[in-house]
Amino acid sequence: MQEMAATTTIAYSSFCFTRNQTKNTITCNRNTSCNNNIIPFKTRANRIPKIIRESQSSFFSIKQDSTSCKSSIASTLGSLFVVCTSLALSFSLVVADVHPALAFVVSTPRKLQTDELATVRLFQENTPSVVYITNLATKQDAFTLDVLEVPQGSGSGFIWDTEGHIVTNYHVIRGASDLRVTLADQSTYEAKVVGYDQDKDVAVLRIDVPKDKLRPVPIGVSADLLVGQKVFAIGNPFGLDHTLTTGVISGLRREISSAATGRPIQDVIQTDAAINPGNSGGPLLDSSGNLIGINTAIYSPSGASSGVGFSIPVDTVGGIVDQLVKYGKVTRPILGIKFAPDQSVEQLGVSGVLVLDAPPEGPAGKAGLLSTKRDAYGRLILGDIITSVNGKKVSNGSDLYRILDTCKVGDKVTVEVLRGDHQEKIPVILEPKPDES
Repeated sequence: MQEMAATTTIAYSSFCFTRNQTKNTITCNRNTSCNNNIIPFKTRANRIPKIIRESQSSFFSIKQDSTSCKSSIASTLGSLFVVCTSLALSFSLVVADVHPALAFVVSTPRKLQTDELATVRLFQENTPSVVYITNLATKQDAFTLDVLEVPQGSGSGFIWDTEGHIVTNYHVIRGASDLRVTLADQSTYEAKVVGYDQDKDVAVLRIDVPKDKLRPVPIGVSADLLVGQKVFAIGNPFGLDHTLTTGVISGLRREISSAATGRPIQDVIQTDAAINPGNSGGPLLDSSGNLIGINTAIYSPSGASSGVGFSIPVDTVGGIVDQLVKYGKVTRPILGIKFAPDQSVEQLGVSGVLVLDAPPEGPAGKAGLLSTKRDAYGRLILGDIITSVNGKKVSNGSDLYRILDTCKVGDKVTVEVLRGDHQEKIPVILEPKPDES
């Protein structure tokens, strides 16, 4: 019992009664359970327990009804929730048009940072576009003389369009008698070679597969790339499942040599994203998930990634792939000459490209460029030294290739040469390689 200024409160079970000494009344605080909210104080004392008993009986009856009602409502709501959830999932699958290749991706309930979520999303969305390529070679068993297909290498590639074209590096498929492509859902298909460009280390394959299983990679632009921006490489290094490596663009406009022909590849992207064996031919993506290059080489004495990787820019690849898909070959212009190593020209104290041979049936031979030869006494007579093409200075073989890459078959170019002790300008009409005509 607690005494206050003019009232006295009595707590009994779950009910509370307040005595007002001024008004000489008793008030029940649980209004819903009392028959009389205000009771005269002079009532007999045994009436309060009776009121309490009646109120408690009424309260327990209400509580039991309430519990039964709640159980029924909960059961109904549970069934309704299951039905609504099923309908919502079915509706979302139809409206969202979820790609079948994404069915294997399971989202995780982990709490991740914003940049981590972006990276995870990029990997999940682009993994279905990356394929695994197995290079098989035919070999004969020395004892049984049986002809077997033996895996001699592997690499990565990516889906270019919904027609089944796969883009990869030429050195990934070089020397193959048979090729197999494994998609992200682990289904494997025989692949045919559509065409390749050895000079730029690019090849295009084709697989016969339903269009709904093909998810082309989004094509980006490499002309506006900046050093320092994030890049992501997806591939199958060491024959493992899809893996992701991240880094930044370390340099632009680098130059590397083609693994097949030694011809320089210009404007290559340098990145510190790990590119290990098996990553070759895989896509290099920007932070938006768009293709900006093909991972093609690393600089490492040990053969493992040392933080210096190179990717062929997508702007270069796009034109090559279009020609390979349309014609099955790349028509690239040539001068039709063989030239001396750059070191030999430097020893002569001049700058330019020394013509060793200009076959008469080639563009340069038809135009009148002179080859290096020996006279009747065995003395070496130097041929023409090319110093510029179309007004652009030529200091070495790389400069000459770089200029020719900007030209087309049939273009007429002005070749400036050093002949003896004087300069001459000779017009030459560029032609395609003999095996591409």
